[in-house]
Amino acid sequence: MIFLLAEFVAAAAWTDPPYSYTYHFISNLGVHGPSTLFGQYMYSPLAWVMNTGFILFGITILAGIALLRGLSGWRRWTTLVPATLLAVGGVLLGLFPGSGEALEDGTGAYHSMGAFAGFIGANILAVVLGRMRRRVGFSPGIGRALVTTGVVGLLSTTAYLLMILSSAGDSASDVIGLVERGATHPFLIGLLCAGASVWSRRTLDMPDAHPAAEVKAG
Repeated sequence: MIFLLAEFVAAAAWTDPPYSYTYHFISNLGVHGPSTLFGQYMYSPLAWVMNTGFILFGITILAGIALLRGLSGWRRWTTLVPATLLAVGGVLLGLFPGSGEALEDGTGAYHSMGAFAGFIGANILAVVLGRMRRRVGFSPGIGRALVTTGVVGLLSTTAYLLMILSSAGDSASDVIGLVERGATHPFLIGLLCAGASVWSRRTLDMPDAHPAAEVKAG
């Protein structure tokens, strides 16, 4: 939710020209500019909102994974490793905005590493959580949804990388923003649903949630 809200707020402030979810890179929202990269003009008045969102969303997900119950030993590490990769990626994205100047001074490499660390870590994490849904407490539907979002995200990441390489620094595809969101948004929505599922199940398991049963037992 942190990521999606930061993206929405930063995009809403970008009005001249209007920000496009299908054409513009997500990272553009973190570039105050004005700047240009891959043929895209970047000017984000609330760049700090997006960069803060990049940093906080990764750290928050890592903290949430670390607090999950039902995992131990190698199972815990198979969730913590991709979650850590995601968190590190988010921090790099927030600290090193992907502007045209960053590409020239070398800091753009850190931004690129952060982006792909986030893409890969997030989607592997989705697949792993989906496969371990019984131990974590997800319903079968949530488990299947997480695996699906992870696979879609990894395929979108591959397509995104191929589009970047084929552009060779020139103008990017008109739908590259949409493809990039295919690598991020399914995971984010899947994780939101998974979190809501765990929260509602634990709420139902609390003693105060079953007053009628307690009266009958009494």
